[in-house]
Amino acid sequence: MASVAGRLESRGVIVKYRKHIAVVLLAVSSLLLATGCRDSRSIPVKDGRPQITIMVGGLEKVIYLPAMLTQQLGNFEANDIDVKLLGEQSGANAETALLTGDVQAVVGFYDHTIDLQAKDQCIKTVVQFADVPGEVELVSKQDAATIKSPADFKGRNLGVTSLGSSTDFLTQALAGQAGLNTSDYTRVKVGAGQTFIAGMNHDGIDAGMTTDPTVAKMVTSGEAEVLIDMRNEQGTRAALGGLYPAASLYMRCETVDSHPEIVQKLANAFVQTLQWIKSHTPEEIAAKMPSQYAGGNPDLYIKSVRDSIVMFNGDGLMKREGAENVLRILGQYSRNVKPVADRIELDATYTNQFVEQALRLPAQ
Repeated sequence: MASVAGRLESRGVIVKYRKHIAVVLLAVSSLLLATGCRDSRSIPVKDGRPQITIMVGGLEKVIYLPAMLTQQLGNFEANDIDVKLLGEQSGANAETALLTGDVQAVVGFYDHTIDLQAKDQCIKTVVQFADVPGEVELVSKQDAATIKSPADFKGRNLGVTSLGSSTDFLTQALAGQAGLNTSDYTRVKVGAGQTFIAGMNHDGIDAGMTTDPTVAKMVTSGEAEVLIDMRNEQGTRAALGGLYPAASLYMRCETVDSHPEIVQKLANAFVQTLQWIKSHTPEEIAAKMPSQYAGGNPDLYIKSVRDSIVMFNGDGLMKREGAENVLRILGQYSRNVKPVADRIELDATYTNQFVEQALRLPAQ
């Protein structure tokens, strides 16, 4: 009997073991199915043209205007690439889509490349659209009399796109330079556009960081006032102690290394757009954008373009001074970067190689 019991017990162990192996194999297979065909190093080609999907951290935001404008001007097509633009209101969510291989590139803030390197992920900016954030800290009309500077953020609810986003980093930097810790105020996720407006108008936030056209809408209506303006170099240097390169095109390092010819086509297209912006008026730029971006008020949209368009650098080059200042700020206020700031390799977070080549091409 003991022998039979032993065999039964042995069989039970074997069955359990086989079930365990089956579960593991099923999990691995599911993971491979979920991620195997989404490797961002593999760029699909149709009729000889690369098929690129770019996620933009807010397609309607003026800070990311070059993405849609490049499509509207036909610059992607002129460089023999097909590009699909996807909108996502948070840069933090856009970077996740890039890391999972759902998209091949992101139009978002450069600072994500540093933050991700701190997490042992290699992301590289290949075209730098702007040397400044293009962001504005708005204060609600009812709080404008008592919030005059970041020192007055204590005890307040401050709107950010999402926790871990660039607006979150910048909010912490503004407050930190005023001597406040994150425990002194509350960061509230309010997104952008209408959700930001609703948050401010319904007492969800007292102040918050956003961009045009939201800034133009709220200031023109009298619902908010500008507290800190980082749409130009002067305001950015005053607020952050230097340049803060923001809107950019970034990709996984493996993609850049594996497909330099495709990256070059993207760089060519975006540099052509940045040069076009510098040689045209806000009215001409606004006229090229999809009509729905004006939200039924073309004059207000032109104002939002006029107020922000100075942020774009016109050439797509990263300035070393700016990259160093971003690292300095994240090294102080980013929970991820601070412990490893001295090990961050800035040269791995951006390259001017493709833009420099694009600038050698004849002007369009």
